[in-house]
Amino acid sequence: MNMEITELYEIFLKHPVITTDSRDVPQDSIFFALKGESFDGNQYAVSALSQGAAYAVIDDPAILETPAVVDSPDLSARLILTSDALTTLQLLAKYHRAQIGTTVIGITGTNGKTTTKELIAAVLSKKYNVLYTQGNFNNHIGVPKTLLRLTKEHQIAVIEMGANHPGEIKTLVEIVLPDYGIITNVGKAHLLGFGSFEGVIRTKGELYDFLRADSGTAFINNDNPHLKGISGGIRLVKYGQKDAAGLLVKGEAIECNPFLKFQWSPQPSSFSPYEVQTKLIGSYNIDNVLAAACIGTLFAVPAEDISAALSEYTPSNNRSQLTVTADNQLVVDAYNANPTSMSAALDNFHLIQAPKKMCILGAMKELGEASEEEHQKIIDKVKSYSFDEVWLVGAEFGSSMTHPDIEAVKASIAQSKPQGYTILIKGSNSTKLIQAVPLL
Repeated sequence: MNMEITELYEIFLKHPVITTDSRDVPQDSIFFALKGESFDGNQYAVSALSQGAAYAVIDDPAILETPAVVDSPDLSARLILTSDALTTLQLLAKYHRAQIGTTVIGITGTNGKTTTKELIAAVLSKKYNVLYTQGNFNNHIGVPKTLLRLTKEHQIAVIEMGANHPGEIKTLVEIVLPDYGIITNVGKAHLLGFGSFEGVIRTKGELYDFLRADSGTAFINNDNPHLKGISGGIRLVKYGQKDAAGLLVKGEAIECNPFLKFQWSPQPSSFSPYEVQTKLIGSYNIDNVLAAACIGTLFAVPAEDISAALSEYTPSNNRSQLTVTADNQLVVDAYNANPTSMSAALDNFHLIQAPKKMCILGAMKELGEASEEEHQKIIDKVKSYSFDEVWLVGAEFGSSMTHPDIEAVKASIAQSKPQGYTILIKGSNSTKLIQAVPLL
């Protein structure tokens, strides 16, 4: 049967659990038959209904003509035919978000957005019931699925939005309808998809475009010239490390060996700054913690609770994690890598005090024509820091490559396992460097 979003929404209110995976069909859920490069969810719609789904949203009318459906009025009545199942999922999420009316903070950026999102959620959760993006489910499917988890009990939602092509943030913000927004930073990532660094700035700036048109508010790192350059015409709430007029929060790193310790204070302040010892590795995380402190301050979370949340937060998902093994101390940052984050990781690793330091660096993907130049910059930086041992993994490192792939890395570890090192492991997820961690 065909129906309008308002009709589908009435069904959703009675069956508020959404699934897009036919291998995971909760009882009384609604299954959305999405398509991918190698699968077509329409082929699993009837199976989802038999597993307990209340309804299945499909976009292939041929499913309605299959013998199993033709012979079963019950199945036919529970199949909802739309012109496009993904678009329907997104429209349903947008409609639900508008109906619930929860305050929504949208977050995007090249680096740090997942960590910053987690920190913001940790801070706000000290005072509010917060819904936030799980993991990095920040794309055209993950964002609507997150919004459809919203309930009237949630007071604030923190929704992460990712992109690797122009126009993707625009698509997502028009589903999320954020009241507030934050771009953590803009860096050289996915250049193959964006075409240029300017393309990255334009796409991330689509969040600002929405806030500007919708009278929204942006939290901004006042020290970032790229963000300041595109933030005109928006109500800004500012944070930073440098003295400036109009800051809501100011702070600075005290040390990072290996964990970041920093101080911060709401502005203007006549009190001594709050000093916070975090479990985050990397001085570059100072911008992330100040963003969370700024948002917490605007939402009237007590400063003591903000500091407690930031000190208690423990990173996961292979983002700046410290792993101590019987043989080595590992700084694991193997979730992703681009020129900006790789350079920052190396700068920070250089500052860590350790008797023997080693880097295992994986190639940076999706850089297009800039790949050779950007990999050479990393090679030059590594040489300038004179680490005790360096493994460069992937053909993108050219003649400086020491290992073609993760299998070669595993073989080297098996042949002569490094011992007594502090080791930085950093690379794009596709280089699979995470597989080296249990071997070290």
